[in-house]
Amino acid sequence: MTTALIFIGLLLLLLAGVDIAFALAGLGAVLLLAADLSPLLIPQAMMSSMDNFILLAVPLFVLMANVLLRGGAGDDLFNAVQTWVGHWPGGLAVATILSCALFSSISGSSVATAATIGTVAIPAMISRGYERRFVYGLLAAGGTIGILIPPSIPMIVFGFVMSESIVDLFLAGIGPGLLLTAVFVIYAVVRSHFWGGQSRTERCSWDQRRRATIKALPILVLALLILSGIYFGVFTPTEAAGVGFVASLVITLGLQRSLAIGQLGDIALESARTSVMVLFIIAGAKVFGQALALYQIPQEVTAAVVMNLVLPIAFIVAICLLLLVMGCVLETLSMMLLMLPIIEPSLRDLNIDPIWFGIIFTMMMECALITPPVGLNLFVIQAVANDGHGEGSVSTGEVARGVFPFVLLIMLCVAIVIMIPEIALYIPFHL
Repeated sequence: MTTALIFIGLLLLLLAGVDIAFALAGLGAVLLLAADLSPLLIPQAMMSSMDNFILLAVPLFVLMANVLLRGGAGDDLFNAVQTWVGHWPGGLAVATILSCALFSSISGSSVATAATIGTVAIPAMISRGYERRFVYGLLAAGGTIGILIPPSIPMIVFGFVMSESIVDLFLAGIGPGLLLTAVFVIYAVVRSHFWGGQSRTERCSWDQRRRATIKALPILVLALLILSGIYFGVFTPTEAAGVGFVASLVITLGLQRSLAIGQLGDIALESARTSVMVLFIIAGAKVFGQALALYQIPQEVTAAVVMNLVLPIAFIVAICLLLLVMGCVLETLSMMLLMLPIIEPSLRDLNIDPIWFGIIFTMMMECALITPPVGLNLFVIQAVANDGHGEGSVSTGEVARGVFPFVLLIMLCVAIVIMIPEIALYIPFHL
């Protein structure tokens, strides 16, 4: 009964328009005070949540993503990829997906990926006759790859909350990330072949491919630097974020001169806003998590799960269905910080690999990014499309209708990873 009342209270706060960070912190504070505990527990919980070296990676990755975004990295990357695959059936769609996957390996953010690639891909695809709904859905879904292929900001938060290795999570995301990319590419090619109408680009010459690839080479080297450095243990994910940020400055300010020093102030301010939002939610979730532990909510949930869902696979499926529903009303980070403290004991009791579960959880968060009414990538693509890159006004509903097939494809990939855990676990533990 207590559990139900707590979550009804949280839902009412969210429906009333209270920001998720303040809703979590406020409700947690009320529960702690109602138990006649010292008010000092609240600021102590919030401060302890911030005192972690791992979280330093969040603002650094956000900074790197914004530097590359403002420096026009997406243009060079997209142009290079489309010179190789643009003449295929659905070539521009394939180029868009591959560009999203490559940019994901340096940004760690779905929003940055969708916005960066969308800016150049939307006008290019629409001008070639691609259906607008398909274009918007493709970009919104392609952006979600940004939180699966490492580095990934949600994976950093997951590792922090669950006390798991960030490196293992990053490496575990490579296989499912490549799987999702391949499934998206196959769908784009098949759809374009049978339900086309778009015109193909001409096959580029080897000289054109060479020049475009050389121009995008610094971005590709940066992605390789981050992934190989983490894989071989040269630096930690937090150090990788710092190295990536410095390297992005060298590329955009020095090599390509696509960014002016005067723009760094705006970049820093925007990155600070994003980082503070993330850290506020983490702090609020910490207070709420302490209150849940005090009222033994995780223990009650665990007992109910173990009693009714004795098979780990049944628990995983149930959690996936719950996340699919929650993703329609909560943004991804909030969903993660709300759910993990509750289900963590159940994972241990059912002997579920937390790294494997982390990848499945992240893939379900991808669905949350593109499911209405609060799917963040829907609004990002709507904004990009309406910023002079679409034909007329683009509504969120139009983007939402376009992403529906991709939601099904993500769910298909989730099912495959559930059935074949080695897709996620082979690289971190066997390679």
